[in-house]
Amino acid sequence: MENTTNDKGLTKKELRQIWLRWGFTHLSSMSYEKIQGHSWAYTYLPLANKYYADDPEKKKRLLTRHSMFYNTEPQTGQLINGIVASLEEKIAIDDDIPEEMPVNIKATLMGPLAGVGDSIIQGIIVPILLSIGMGLATGGSALGPLFYIVAYGIIGPMISYLSFMNGYKLGVKAVDVIIGENTKRITDAFNILGVMVVGGLAASTIVLDAKVDVPMGDESQALQDILDNVFPQLLPLLMVLLAWYLLTSKRFSATKVILVLTVISAVGVVIGLF
Repeated sequence: MENTTNDKGLTKKELRQIWLRWGFTHLSSMSYEKIQGHSWAYTYLPLANKYYADDPEKKKRLLTRHSMFYNTEPQTGQLINGIVASLEEKIAIDDDIPEEMPVNIKATLMGPLAGVGDSIIQGIIVPILLSIGMGLATGGSALGPLFYIVAYGIIGPMISYLSFMNGYKLGVKAVDVIIGENTKRITDAFNILGVMVVGGLAASTIVLDAKVDVPMGDESQALQDILDNVFPQLLPLLMVLLAWYLLTSKRFSATKVILVLTVISAVGVVIGLF
């Protein structure tokens, strides 16, 4: 068969098509056997149609190798998609790269990228946005859920797009960018921001007041006023620290921590302390 392979690189439009297909369909066709594998095959149809329109055998091999088992965090996992797109482009224009290399890259990186992505997206960004949204939703305001929907709707695709484009631009060198010292700096920065947000949320939403009075000679003064003069929001802080201690040191589940805090609050109200 005459070689009619297109020797031009992927255009910006074609790259966006690959990014969009994976970014918005990665969970649309799931199976225990392949997880996200079906979406990968769908993702690479634009590349297959560009380079292998007149070579059905190569097109079949491309879609077959990208229909194999695959599972990673979708947003940061776009880095792998970008790397694979650059490799498949080079394979298509007759560069000396074996067809097994993109498959090996996917199998090697999907685990580490899932760990990095889950830590940043699910472990830091989502809790921070939810914490801010919960603060805005105080009193029943609809601003809280709207903030989360809009904020994540912007941040998620932004991380996805930047990961894909940088993966495509850098090729296999992109691994050093995302899995290295840069990751630690990004994670540390998000952790600091998360601590600040959670601390502010706890101080503004947790309500726990002491109801007892402290005798002072012939008069008495409310214990809560004394605490506010010395350390405002001390009781809410103590409850947060107790919850943190139970979760980290005693390895209590979230349900057990809620039960402990409920018992403390109920007993305190019954005896007139809170």
